[in-house]
Amino acid sequence: MQLVITAAGDVRCVYGEAIDLHALGIVSISRASRVEPDRFGRWRADLRPVGGPLLGPFERRSLALDAETAWLGEHWLAVLLACRDFFVG
Repeated sequence: MQLVITAAGDVRCVYGEAIDLHALGIVSISRASRVEPDRFGRWRADLRPVGGPLLGPFERRSLALDAETAWLGEHWLAVLLACRDFFVG
């Protein structure tokens, strides 16, 4: 699990249960994306809620989840990293 901590002390991450996020303080969780099947039974990762693309189609849900996580790490978390905030992970 990658955590990005801003200079203001805010933490951003792709949600996971590797650590108890409540130990860091008040938690606010919001949806960054959706992974859902299309009408053909293939899977798509919709990253439009955070200004990203629609990825896929993928034959398996696990592939869509992997692509979703990779995109969020490379683009959504990287925005904070580019601002020279502290990275833990």
